Amino acid sequence: MESLQGFWDQVINVWQNGFLGQPIGKGLIALGVLVIFYFLRKFIAHVLVGALRRLAKRTNTQFDDMLVDALEQPLALAPIAAGVYFAGTALGLEGAAALFVQKLTQSLLTATLFWAFYRLVRPLASLLKRLEEMFGDTLIDWLIRILKIIFAFIGVAAVLDIWGVPVLPFLASLSLLSVAVALGAQDLFKNLIAGALIIGERRFSSGDWIKVDGVVEGTVEQVRFRSTKVRRFDKAPVHVPNAQLSDKPVTNFSRMTHRRIYWVIGIEYRSTVEQLGKIRNGIEAYILGNEDYAHPPEVTTFVRVDQFSASSIDISLYCFTKTTDWVEWLTIKETLAYKIKEIVESAGTGFAFPSQSIYVETLPESERPELFEPPSEKRVAQ
Repeated sequence: MESLQGFWDQVINVWQNGFLGQPIGKGLIALGVLVIFYFLRKFIAHVLVGALRRLAKRTNTQFDDMLVDALEQPLALAPIAAGVYFAGTALGLEGAAALFVQKLTQSLLTATLFWAFYRLVRPLASLLKRLEEMFGDTLIDWLIRILKIIFAFIGVAAVLDIWGVPVLPFLASLSLLSVAVALGAQDLFKNLIAGALIIGERRFSSGDWIKVDGVVEGTVEQVRFRSTKVRRFDKAPVHVPNAQLSDKPVTNFSRMTHRRIYWVIGIEYRSTVEQLGKIRNGIEAYILGNEDYAHPPEVTTFVRVDQFSASSIDISLYCFTKTTDWVEWLTIKETLAYKIKEIVESAGTGFAFPSQSIYVETLPESERPELFEPPSEKRVAQ
């Protein structure tokens, strides 16, 4: 009986002090509070966001709607902080355990606050429309990234400070480490500076078609701190260090005002002067009378008999289309090719093709053929 009584005393002791020195009943209540707040976090956030969204719909701007959407995820973390606080209150903790719950609650609230700041950066950046017009959307993207990094860093530092971790000595040690890292990361800083120069000079932005001789040609997708992501026309991504894009000439085809057509048309040598003039005038009249082409003095346009080549009389065609779209440009070029062929054929001549004529006046003695002498009657009789 004494053994059973001792076992029962142990059961009672565990029930009264088995959960962090508190009765298990309180522990179950605290656990239930945590579970309830955890599963209700999205519902509470939805209710709060719904109320804010109804207020935002009363205005005519989209800015407040963007702010509400950004706050939806951080607000889902606040109920968990409330659950931790009420669970600690239900347990009636004291001393170190109560201090732990307090710090955990403060950490969750701090994380919620700085997460909200992190999420609000992009909606607030939409107010910088004038700055975006001056420096382009790439600079705005960089500012957004820098602000997000700052808020994330401050948030982590604030949480560490709550738990008594000294931040300033840690930063001082990082500064000493950064000196050693900087000596081995010169290329990294060179690319960072080059990226800033690219943005400042507005060489290109996302969506532009660029070409760097010997490096890459394609569409810019993203300008990052160290490198720029360019999608080639075969859909392969290329990550180019910013230093290469800063030091070498960059051709930005997306900023063309017009697109050029430069052809050399070879006409047969048998063509007369009248035929050449008819061809030249016909091509020039077609281009100057077509709305698809830009006309002087906006651009330079000429159709001229240029030179006597080895196999043809060449006519140079130099003009510009109004469109810069590649597909539309190809269609215009195709139509022009049909028209030129029609003009040449209507003039009664044709296009020349590479050919070569050899005129031989005399042959060397060794290569001359032998003369054939028919046999005479005397030679036959003998």
